[in-house]
Amino acid sequence: MRPAEPKGCPLADVRFDHATKIYPGTDAPAVDALDLHIEDGEFVVLVGPSGSGKTTALRMLAGLEEVDDGAIYIGDRDVTYLAPKKRDVAMVFQNYALYPYLTVEANIGFPLRIAGIKKEERARRVREVAELLGLEPYLQRKPGQLSGGQRQRVAMGRAIVREPSVFLMDEPLSNLDAQLRVQMRADIAALQSRLGVTTVYVTHDQAEAMTLGNRVVVMSDGHVQQCGPPRELYEAPVNTFVAGFIGSPAMNLLTLPVEGSAVRLGGERVPVPAGATSNGRSTLVVGFRPEALDLATEGIPAEVEVVEEVGADAYVFCVAEVAGETTKLVARTDWRSAPERGARVKLKPQPDEAHVFDLETGERIGET
Repeated sequence: MRPAEPKGCPLADVRFDHATKIYPGTDAPAVDALDLHIEDGEFVVLVGPSGSGKTTALRMLAGLEEVDDGAIYIGDRDVTYLAPKKRDVAMVFQNYALYPYLTVEANIGFPLRIAGIKKEERARRVREVAELLGLEPYLQRKPGQLSGGQRQRVAMGRAIVREPSVFLMDEPLSNLDAQLRVQMRADIAALQSRLGVTTVYVTHDQAEAMTLGNRVVVMSDGHVQQCGPPRELYEAPVNTFVAGFIGSPAMNLLTLPVEGSAVRLGGERVPVPAGATSNGRSTLVVGFRPEALDLATEGIPAEVEVVEEVGADAYVFCVAEVAGETTKLVARTDWRSAPERGARVKLKPQPDEAHVFDLETGERIGET
């Protein structure tokens, strides 16, 4: 059993090789030639807005959606056309998918009973999983007698007890309240680290993705926009989509004319990378994270619309005129120095924290 030293439970890497899915009646693929390699024991999170292809990719891996082109491998096995039950994966769903008339013990042990595991062995493995997940006091209860968090633990237990090569999780926390989601995120991360099982996790919540994943795969329109460690996505987004999607609040993105080898913003000269003005570029998109805009005595004149206090920090949502356009800007400051709604402030950008993108393609210019 994996809580201790795994026995007979080989880990497996996962590989999507130009995997494509096109739903009937549509022209654009839901997943378009996906190439992705997930290492043994890695925790990878697929994140993106609705319609990005993340859930379809997970269901293709599970065998719940057919692959129209390309292939999917688990370890050295081509599972593209294998039935779900032959793929050695276990899936945790958004809606728990528990049997309401069975006890917690029976729900967790159900896959083992279907597999013909003997009663004694089944009971032993269920007890181990229940202990791992803190479910021992609830083994004789029915799902309707449990909280949402407890039901999700039962669903996870049912997946763990199978000792699969790969865990698949489809937005498992979306039905929980905010406080419980935070706690369950920590629990899932600790559990996956302890079990060491290859895990593919889907969410639309970028904060959840950044908290959980060894690597995060940002998807949009069926394509991978960027794949990397959470910090890399935050500090070096490869395009304006990732820059605007990763981070809460999102990066401030401004369209600015180039003056020589720089743009000017709030009285600050912001240098742009060498070659940024090649190909006739006269206008660039320049991005600043909220922490790279300071409330100061000089800078971009702005009016405060909303102040959102989050613990020791405050996010100051402003409206300003930049390059002749009315623009929304967000700055982060200490809550003690946060201005009032309606106040007139000045926002000073930190030039060395600027991110520069091509106006037409949205691609990052310079080092990534």
